Amino acid sequence: MNETSNVIKIVLVEDHLLTRIGLKTVIERQPDFKIIGEAENGEEAVRKVNELRPDVVLMDVGMPVMDGIEAARKVKEQHKEVEVVMLTSHDNDRDIFASLAAGAGGYCLKDVEPERLYSAIRSVKAGDIWLDSAIASKVLKQYQGTVPVGGGTEQARSAADIRKAQQGLPEPLSPREMEVLALLVEGLSNQNIADKLIISLATAKTHVRNILNKLAVDDRTQAAVSAMRRGLV
Repeated sequence: MNETSNVIKIVLVEDHLLTRIGLKTVIERQPDFKIIGEAENGEEAVRKVNELRPDVVLMDVGMPVMDGIEAARKVKEQHKEVEVVMLTSHDNDRDIFASLAAGAGGYCLKDVEPERLYSAIRSVKAGDIWLDSAIASKVLKQYQGTVPVGGGTEQARSAADIRKAQQGLPEPLSPREMEVLALLVEGLSNQNIADKLIISLATAKTHVRNILNKLAVDDRTQAAVSAMRRGLV
């Protein structure tokens, strides 16, 4: 019973048959993944989600009839509990930001290593954001131009705002970790963070490692993107 409840149910959406077969083979190597449905266009994907209620949809972006971005938007409108990972060969800004705006929780390039694809699926199922590192850097640059971070002249956020932003985390970030996170989003190195906060380099590294663990991300860039998406900074 417990083993069944821990399995992540996936609908795989990809218009190229051979690619879909390959993805299915790779995904089902994992004992906690199960492909419960397949679709070859966005319109069919929406129907499959309505019928099968998966945990995660692995969605190609460019497809006939209805593209993956529009399909992701419809899925999230109708089933907020279903998570979507976009899987595509495109890393252009339009597709990236349109996918995130549609509610996708993950964005992977098709040449992603299998282990990172597994990580993406598990992360979004847990309610976290997962972006390929190359994608995350684009998102971070966009946000850095529009989002004030690091304690500028803006009015201080209330404790209630911070608590709300941390909802869903397995463990909340401490006040010091929030400070470190803001500096991390600004792009500061561990040494610069240590200097800014007047702490040792080892302590700064420990804080950064704890932040990555609590946000369930693989690197600093993904931590920054996740923080901004959650409203932590």
